[in-house]
Order: sequence, then C-alpha cells, then structure tokens
Amino acid sequence: MAVNVSNFGVLVLALAGLGACGSAPPAKESTKAAAAPDKIHGKAVITAESTATDAALNAGGPSVYLVDGLRHYRLFFKTAIEVLAGKDYDAEGIVAQKAIDEIGDPDGGKNGYPLESSCERVVRMAWSGLPFDVLDGKTSVLRARVKRYPARPVFLVTRLEPAPAKEGDSAKKNGEPETGEKDKPEVSVPAEKQRASLIEGPTVQTAPLWEPAGGTVLCKVVIDTEGKVSELGTGMQLCEAVPWSQFRYRPVVERSRPVRVNTEVEIHFEPRK
Repeated sequence: MAVNVSNFGVLVLALAGLGACGSAPPAKESTKAAAAPDKIHGKAVITAESTATDAALNAGGPSVYLVDGLRHYRLFFKTAIEVLAGKDYDAEGIVAQKAIDEIGDPDGGKNGYPLESSCERVVRMAWSGLPFDVLDGKTSVLRARVKRYPARPVFLVTRLEPAPAKEGDSAKKNGEPETGEKDKPEVSVPAEKQRASLIEGPTVQTAPLWEPAGGTVLCKVVIDTEGKVSELGTGMQLCEAVPWSQFRYRPVVERSRPVRVNTEVEIHFEPRK
C-alpha cells in the first residue's frame, strides 16, 4: 500500500511538472513580452472619426492621435482616458505594425495582412490578463484598423502622461513673437530637378508585408529650410510607409534666403521574395 501511495505521489508531481511546462509561453514570445516598451512623444490631435472601430480604439471616447513630425500615431486605449487637444504627451506602449512585422508571417502576406493570431499576440503583449471576450474584441478592432490603414501606426497605450514643459514655452505664453518654419517662403520644384539635391535617403525599399508586390509611387512632400522632409501631402499608404526622417537634401536658397520646397519624390518598393 505504501508503494502505491508513493507511486501516486510521483505521478502527481510529474503531471504538475508537465502542466507548468505547458503553461510557459514560447521563449520568443517571453522575450518580446519582456522587451522595453516603445516610447513616443507628440501633440494630441482629436478628430471626429465616428465608426464603431474608431470608437472602440478609445473605449467609446473620441479618436485621438499623437503627432510626432510626419508620424501620426493612432492611440488605442485599454480604458477611456481624457486627452486634451493640442497638449504634448509622452506615451509608452507598443507600435502594433512594428510588433506584427517582428512576429513575421510564414506566407509573406499572401493570405492577408495582418494575421488574427499576430494581432492577438500584440494585444496580449500590451495588456496581459484580459478576459477572453475582451481580448477577442480588442484583437478584432486592432486587426480591422491595421488592415484598413496598414502604414498608419496604431499605438497600444500602457502609459500616457503630459510632457514636461520645455524651455521657451513661457515665452509663447507671454505673447512674444515666434517665427515658425511654415512662415518662410516656399517654392515648387519638379521631382526630376529635386532629385539632384538628394544627399541621402532610401529611395528603393523592400515591399511591406501588406503590399508584397511592391511598386513605384510619387509622394508629395515639403522639404524644410534645413533639407529635411517636414510634411507629407498624400494619403497613399506606400508613401506613409517611407522612413522620411532618413532623407536629407541640399537646402534651396533664393535671394540669399533658405526656402521651403514643394516637390515629389519617387520611391520604388521591390517585390518581397
């Protein structure tokens, strides 16, 4: 009898060990979950988007973006948070498209982008411990948004705080004059001519997972007086996927003054292999 009890105890311990192993996340997923969160900074913009998907991104609240230069991050909140339009915020969380692309797709995007399984993993990475019905709902909302606008980053927020005031803000409050970049004169330059002023910039890129066939696009941009791309004047998704911060041009000078340039940039996306 004692032998049987002993054997039973060994069996229970073995089953417990198997259960612990089975519940452990894959090594790759554990690494991603423990990775440092993405961090963004930008000015809050509140829009009047009113679809069910847009409302769900802020738990029924208004549609909120953080604008950081050329990037407009669509915020996705676990619970509704009050955000003041025009105020600067610092946020931590996960850039959905970045995480989805890091997870990868064995079919290279041929069966649609993004995969539901990838979206579910991203939601779990941001907000662990969600009930199954809530997890399914947020996964569905994320997938619908990314599928419609694959190049416009969705940011799953884990922390959002007002950004600390910067030097010079007090001067603005006191009504002191300020000369902005947009106040400077502008000229229009054809794409072919402006191409000769390009110092650096990846005009040839690999097609993204959501557009594996690639292609060539003409992107309308504004180049500031320092030779950096400061504005994007087109809604084409492939243009929005370009890393414009990596582009540098020789500044255009007219009458001894640097000017802003309205132009187009040709970008070629090579097909995914």
